[in-house]
Amino acid sequence: MKAALSSVPEKQQQDSEFLRDVLEGLGGKRKTLPCKYLYDEVGSRLFEDICEVSDYYLTRTEASIFATNLKDIADKIGPEALLIEPGAGNCEKIEALLAQLESPKGYYPIDISPEILLNAERRIKANQPEMQVWSAVGDFTQPDVWDQLTQLPSRKRVVFFPGSTIGNFEPDKAEQLLELFAANLGAGDGLLIGTDLVKDSVRLERAYHDSEHVTERFNKNLLNRINTELEADFDLSLFAHRAFYHQLRKRVEMHLVSLKDHSVSVAGTRVDFSEGETIHTENSHKYSISDFNQLLARGGFRPICHWKDAAASYAIHYAQAI
Repeated sequence: MKAALSSVPEKQQQDSEFLRDVLEGLGGKRKTLPCKYLYDEVGSRLFEDICEVSDYYLTRTEASIFATNLKDIADKIGPEALLIEPGAGNCEKIEALLAQLESPKGYYPIDISPEILLNAERRIKANQPEMQVWSAVGDFTQPDVWDQLTQLPSRKRVVFFPGSTIGNFEPDKAEQLLELFAANLGAGDGLLIGTDLVKDSVRLERAYHDSEHVTERFNKNLLNRINTELEADFDLSLFAHRAFYHQLRKRVEMHLVSLKDHSVSVAGTRVDFSEGETIHTENSHKYSISDFNQLLARGGFRPICHWKDAAASYAIHYAQAI
């Protein structure tokens, strides 16, 4: 793997950006923290645990759709494709697809964690020794992590974006992300993307406030990360995890709720909390098929087809760049 591993200056830059984003988010009238910071090494492991929880249907359902339709999906992609996976994580989801493709040109994962990418490459190389793997360490919403693509061989490029990650973005930001994907593809290149579908609020809220409290640990780990990396003194016992479905905005919101009036220091900056005040940490937007097709079109893609589970709770879409 030709990974651009973080140098010391890059690490310092990441820490500076993290501090800036945290102070900006906690200094607003309504406190927020960017959801991308949930996924450090500990957070990524906790998210893997979430995917095993019975209440969290999304990963299980998506995997079932892929398993049932893998040959059809591979046929839609076609031969000699280079697959690009933004936010690849442990890269497990793509392995079966890479194995099914006809003469794939390679795999280009993007992730903020170099350690996770290196571990993923070892596993892919062990299972598919002939597979070419390149990578970029960084934030996939930033154009520079896509630069290496211009030098890589392919007959066709396909962005692989599973896990309903698109739902973490506000609709206007989701459109901008799709535009970024399209800008790095040619006409007729592909996008394979997963979305959670609109459904009853009880099932949605249970998925994000699971009975085993794994999502709570995942959410609170962000405060642990701020404590460790930014010399903060959050007391995790003074915050509660909250998740609810916002019917009008068609999204599940995750918050950390302050249980009492208190103050926290972050890198020497005081942040005051009132009892009941929340830190908004993540959104997960839900889509109908028609709404998502419209979003795809606005983002520079032509919807081709989609696959759903029998209960119509989740969908995998294939679209082509215009």
